[in-house]
Amino acid sequence: MRIYTRTGDKGQTSIIGGRVDKDDIRVEAYGTVDEVNCFVGQAMTELDIKLFKDVLDDLEKIQHELFDCGGDLASVSTKRELKLRQDSIDYLETRIDEFIKEAPKLEKFILPGGTKAAATIHIARTVTRRAERLVVTLSKTEDKFPPLALQYLNRLSDYFFALARVINFRLGVKDIEYARSANVFREGKRKEDLGR
Repeated sequence: MRIYTRTGDKGQTSIIGGRVDKDDIRVEAYGTVDEVNCFVGQAMTELDIKLFKDVLDDLEKIQHELFDCGGDLASVSTKRELKLRQDSIDYLETRIDEFIKEAPKLEKFILPGGTKAAATIHIARTVTRRAERLVVTLSKTEDKFPPLALQYLNRLSDYFFALARVINFRLGVKDIEYARSANVFREGKRKEDLGR
């Protein structure tokens, strides 16, 4: 099987139901979702299955959902049914709540890092935020975009934040508080949307 087609050599690519330039905002959006998926895959290689079986199960589920999300973003077809579902968002919210209870109480911003796996998850979190911003732009410029993609990516970035803290906690590594941070969290949740 050949993986090269030569059809993209002039700067265009096929999407579901059409063809666009490779720098189209839609391509940027689903390409960034693919980038998130790769960082998730990297993080999975850095986690011990004995200590993180539940997390590895989550992350494999998320990888499938990121494919769903990317496919939904890549589609302008009116015939294709969207794959991303509300129950995926609901599941992320449940897990976020569980992680918040497991990790130590948080009041201030923390520096991304700690263990290698937590640092990778923080990267996935920031790339997810970039994907979210691109979907916002897409929603302003295109009629055809998947409405659940925005909510899913928003919740996923929160999941990654909570997960990175749990990874460090289970491995006995303390998060480092940002030295000049005010108290911005209350009972493990943000007081407000601080532009993240």
